[in-house]
Amino acid sequence: MPLTIAHPARLRRNQSAVAEDLTQQASCAREPGGRILIVGAGLCGLACADELLRLDHSDWLLLEASATAGGLASSVTDSAGFTWDLGGHVVFSHFGEFDRLLSELFRDGELLRHDRSSFIRFRDRWVPYPFQQHVHCLPAEDATACLDGLVLAQRQGGVVGAADFGTWLQATYGPALVERFFGPYNAKVWATAPELMSSSWVAERVAPVDFDQILTAPTAPTARRAGRWGPNATFAFPISGGTGEISRRLATRLGPRVRTRARVVAVDAAVREVVLAGGERIAYDHLVATGPLDQLAAMTMGVSAGVRAAAGRLRHTTVAMVGLGYQVPTTDVRSWMYFPQPDVPFYRATNFSKYAPANVPGSDTRTFSSWMTETSLPDGAQVDQATLIDSCDRALRRHGLVPAHAPLASAHLEVIPYAYPVPTLDRDTALAEVVPWMEASGIYPRGRFGTWRYEIGNMDHAVKMGIDIARRLVTGTAEELLNTPMVTAAGSRS
Repeated sequence: MPLTIAHPARLRRNQSAVAEDLTQQASCAREPGGRILIVGAGLCGLACADELLRLDHSDWLLLEASATAGGLASSVTDSAGFTWDLGGHVVFSHFGEFDRLLSELFRDGELLRHDRSSFIRFRDRWVPYPFQQHVHCLPAEDATACLDGLVLAQRQGGVVGAADFGTWLQATYGPALVERFFGPYNAKVWATAPELMSSSWVAERVAPVDFDQILTAPTAPTARRAGRWGPNATFAFPISGGTGEISRRLATRLGPRVRTRARVVAVDAAVREVVLAGGERIAYDHLVATGPLDQLAAMTMGVSAGVRAAAGRLRHTTVAMVGLGYQVPTTDVRSWMYFPQPDVPFYRATNFSKYAPANVPGSDTRTFSSWMTETSLPDGAQVDQATLIDSCDRALRRHGLVPAHAPLASAHLEVIPYAYPVPTLDRDTALAEVVPWMEASGIYPRGRFGTWRYEIGNMDHAVKMGIDIARRLVTGTAEELLNTPMVTAAGSRS
C-alpha cells in the first residue's frame, strides 16, 4: 500500500529505541482519554463513537473508506427498487447495550418481529433446523444410519480436549450425520475442510445434541419440530432500509465527525499517526481499528516480520451475494434455507421479502418476492457474474422456492471480499502474536475482523466491542465481552 511520509525526522530513531518504547508501553497502561481515532464505520466503530459521546469524551474522529457507513452490515437498493443486505443479517441480542441502542434509534413499529423458520434441503424434502434434532424427518434408511451414529458417538463420550472441527463433528454426531450434512455443508460455507479448522469457536454456533428429545421424537416426516434452539430463534428486522438502516441512523446522529471517503493506507505506530490515501496525516493517542487484522498489520509501519507473518496466516472467506427479485407474490412463510448439496452454488437462501415488504419495489409483496443467496469462495477466487446469477436462479426454481416460469425482475450481485474469518487451527496462535503487539502500540483491533473471531462476529457483538473499548480508553473499565470465559478460553488454545 502507498505510504506518504510527511515528517521524516520523526522516523530517524533506531530500531532499538522503538523497541524500548514498545516495551515501556506494554508494561504500563497509558492514561485514559486523549485523542481517539476510530477506523471503520461499521457497527463496532459507530458504537464506539456513540459511547464516547455518552461519556462526554469529545476528542474523537471516525474515518470510513466507503461513501456510506455500515461496513458488513450495509444495505443497497438496486436500480429496480429491490433492497439487499450484504449477507444474511438478522437482529437479535445478547447485550442490554445493543437493546438500548436499538430502542433509541427505532420507534415502536419500526422493527418487525419474526419467529425463525429455517430448513435444510435434503434429497427430496425440507428438514427443519437444526438437522441433528430432526433425523426422524429423513428417509427411513438415512434416519436409521444417523441415529445409530449418534448413539455410538454419545456412548463414546465425544471429544476430550482440543480437536480440529472435523474430528469434533465425527465425535459429536457420528459419521452418518457428518456425511449427509455437517461435512458437505461446513466445507461449503467455509470454503475450507473442517479438518483444517479448530473446534474452539463452536459454542452457541453449532446446535448441541438433545439426545433424549431425538430418541422420543415421532417417526413420521410431518412430526412436530424440536424446540427452537439458538439466540436467533426470534429476531427483528428494520421495517425499511434493510439492516443498513441501523448504521445509517446511528451515523446521522453522530454528525460530521464521521468522515466518509477517508481511506487509511498506513499507520505510523511510532509517532501515532495514520496516513490517508490523499497524503493527509492524522494524529491519535489511541487507535480503534475495526477493519481486517491482516490488512492492519500489513499497513502498520514498524511491525516486526514475525508479527506480519502471523497476521498473514489468518484466513477468511469471500461471499458472493446474489439477490434475485421476481414478479411473483411473496407466499413462502419460511425465513431461510440451508443447502449442503454440491449442485447448488449457494449455502443459504434467505426469503428476503418475508423479512420486510419494503425490500421489494413499492412494498408490494402481492406482486414481488425476493431471495438473497450467499455463495462462499476462497480468498482471491474470481467470480463469473453471469454464470453465478444464472446458476442461483436455476437452483431456486429447481428446488421449488420460485415457480419455474416466474419472471425475473432483478438480479443484483455484491462480492464481499472479507465475509467471515475462518477459525483455522493456528488462528489463536497467530492472534496471540499480533494483538498484544498492536495494543502495546496503542492500536486496538476490534469488530468481526479486528478480533478475527467468528464466535463473536454478530452485530450485537460488534456493538458491544465498540462500547467496551470506548469505556476502557476513557474510564479504564475492563472490557466485558473480550474477558468472557468463552472468548478467553478460545484465545488460550494453540
